[in-house]
Amino acid sequence: MSLVNFFNEFDQLFDEAFARRAGGGSNNQLQHQPGNAPRALRPKIDLHEDKDKNLVTATFELPGINKQDVNIEVRNNVLSISGETKFSSDRDEKGYLVRERRFGHFARSLPLPEGVKPEEIKASMDNGVLTVTFPRQTPEQLPKRISVS
Repeated sequence: MSLVNFFNEFDQLFDEAFARRAGGGSNNQLQHQPGNAPRALRPKIDLHEDKDKNLVTATFELPGINKQDVNIEVRNNVLSISGETKFSSDRDEKGYLVRERRFGHFARSLPLPEGVKPEEIKASMDNGVLTVTFPRQTPEQLPKRISVS
């Protein structure tokens, strides 16, 4: 199974779990639940696999978020990106005709290939785009050619 297919299945599993818990459908929009408690935001992600360079690049869309407000953790071979966008308290509720910007906690997780060490993961952020790279396969997992004698 390719990493992309595995990621899609993993992502769908989380979507279904959150949807069941929230009692609604799953999508990437902020959803309001009974009691006006917002559901966690899910940043959009692009996942690219470069087999020649043995590298996977995950690009997360985090507009308006500073890198200091982003948490990146690895636990049990799962990379988790999380943080919180805060609503500016200097703006009152009066005067808004349309309000589509979303505020609150955000989180996104994706499985890592076996053997990826946290020190092999690199992250950078530029203009609201978080880029995380890690090896597609570790040296121990790469195929080794065995000659026939």
